[in-house]
Amino acid sequence: MKKKSLGMNAFLNGLRSVLNLFFPLITFPYVSRVLSVSEIGIYNFSNTYVGYFILIAGLGIATYAVREGAKYREDKNKISKFASQVFSLNMVATIIAYLLLFASLIIFKDLHNYISCILIFSLQILFTTLGTEWVYTIYEDYTYITIRSIIFKIFSIVLLFLLVRKSEDYLIYAAITVFSAVGSNFLNFIHAKSFIDIRLTIKTDWKRHLKPILVIFASAAAVAIYVYSDTTILGLIKNDYAVGIYSTSVKIYQMAQGLLSALLMVTIPRLSFLWGQKRISEYNKVLSKVLDSLGILVLPAAVGLIMLSREVVLIIAGEKYLPSVNSLRIISWAIIFSIFGWIFSDCVLIPAKRENLVLRNTIVTAIENVILNFILIPFMSYDGTSLSTVIAEFTVMIMNGYSCRDIIKPVIFKRNTLKNLLDSAIGCVGIVIVCLLCDYIFKLLIFKTIFSVVISIIMYSMILILLRNKNAYSILNRVKMIIKNK
Repeated sequence: MKKKSLGMNAFLNGLRSVLNLFFPLITFPYVSRVLSVSEIGIYNFSNTYVGYFILIAGLGIATYAVREGAKYREDKNKISKFASQVFSLNMVATIIAYLLLFASLIIFKDLHNYISCILIFSLQILFTTLGTEWVYTIYEDYTYITIRSIIFKIFSIVLLFLLVRKSEDYLIYAAITVFSAVGSNFLNFIHAKSFIDIRLTIKTDWKRHLKPILVIFASAAAVAIYVYSDTTILGLIKNDYAVGIYSTSVKIYQMAQGLLSALLMVTIPRLSFLWGQKRISEYNKVLSKVLDSLGILVLPAAVGLIMLSREVVLIIAGEKYLPSVNSLRIISWAIIFSIFGWIFSDCVLIPAKRENLVLRNTIVTAIENVILNFILIPFMSYDGTSLSTVIAEFTVMIMNGYSCRDIIKPVIFKRNTLKNLLDSAIGCVGIVIVCLLCDYIFKLLIFKTIFSVVISIIMYSMILILLRNKNAYSILNRVKMIIKNK
């Protein structure tokens, strides 16, 4: 198989992540002004509730399939056999997920007001399974799914502006969201056959697959508890309005987090492959590149979002969502901890088959987060949910880092890596100064935001260059080569 460029993969997956973020970035400002805060709350509560059952249907199979499938990708017969068994397990889990969802809707009467919206979002359960995106991740092929995303996102945006015109159209908004997210997944399943022969089979090696899958699933379930519990507990203790306000800060936070994680996602199969082949030296080089690249991106992204929280909320959501500003400032800190925690878990612990440690760490964090939510929400409301998320992400980052200390020590404690993080921290001081000055000088919202972002980028880049940051010089040299070639 032709070796894919990590740079091109990062670009394509980054483009796909941008498209996934671009959709809510275009749609949410429109929708937040058409729908009421409470209807946004119903939409987000329903989406979150279905998320638990998507998790059950997924069963941690995608992570397991990427880790194990990367070892077989050079042999079509072996990978086809493996993929068919994994897909069959996925379908069984999907059926179980639907049975549990329908049972919960019958048993819990408090959910009756959400039934229509929940049923619309439940289409994601089946189509996520059919999407088999783990096949494309195994083969490090992001071209098809990137093109597909462009087509479906554009079509969905057109549908949104045509069909969502009044306050009662939140169900149509939910349907368009589902169509945008998983509408093309059946095409994914058909196209995946160009790589492998994937089909349903009863000849599945349950003993071999089920134990590691369940360990990964348990870890994912623990993650879901502290990701989804915020919205769920907030909705139960407070109301749909509080969920609507909090969901605004979370959506903005997830946009920034998702864009930064694009580089991380494309390196996971490569790292799994290198570790599985015992090519430790190459593994360390790739991991070092990931840490260095994200090191100079994560800190400024978080600091910039904290400094411009009010402006971002006004532009994306509007004045009626201003109560979410403080919540966004708090949760923005979680970007730093979540990205590095994710590196330690998905790029180190899982390829090294230490998912039992990921499970332990995540369960501890999930319990901590649930307890903090019940303590903080009654008197801090949506600000309390943001604070609990930050504390949880910090905890899991520390625990995951400690669990893989023997692997990451030669990489993370390198002089260049530590200098890179210090350079980034110093550069962030420049961002704070620029944002404060722009806030004092400019009164118009759009000018203040544009100049804050543009000048902050210039200031941050100049500081890194003055500090002789190797990553900054590498990017600068690439730009010079592109300009020279043109």
